[in-house]
Amino acid sequence: MPTSTPNIYLVGLMGAGKTTIGRALARRIGYGFVDSDHEIVARTGVPIPTIFEIEGEEGFRRREAQVIAELAGDHGRVVATGGGVVLQQANRDHLRSGGMVAYLRVPPRILFERTRSDRNRPLLRVADPLARLEALHAERDPLYREVADIVVEGGRGNAQSITQLLAREACLRWKL
Repeated sequence: MPTSTPNIYLVGLMGAGKTTIGRALARRIGYGFVDSDHEIVARTGVPIPTIFEIEGEEGFRRREAQVIAELAGDHGRVVATGGGVVLQQANRDHLRSGGMVAYLRVPPRILFERTRSDRNRPLLRVADPLARLEALHAERDPLYREVADIVVEGGRGNAQSITQLLAREACLRWKL
């Protein structure tokens, strides 16, 4: 892989399919794959909910920003980002400068169905997780759109069709 090959960043709320689609896309186009949340877990040795318990969301966001800054210096990777990556301007700048950003946009109700039994979602440990997802969507959707080169309606179609769409977009952009 030439070092000048840009990264592809997948952004969107938790449960949008960033990791699933990211892995498939990386295989399809011959890129490496990194999940920024998994990278944080590997570096700290503890699950994300534990980071939230000990350091709070602010501590987690600092760790996330460090990982994103480092990944932005890499090339030829598909990066599945955490749902809140767009909250910090520096992260948005790194994503935009590092390659193509694809926003996997999924309606909150579908996200709720996908995540409701997942115990590793600290932001959904509330009385009304659907209302929380709706609030997160309202807050973050404009930021995802701001940073995105392409918006993919992730609630429609399956992971394979979205992977094909993104692979085609990458091939058109970079002659892969």
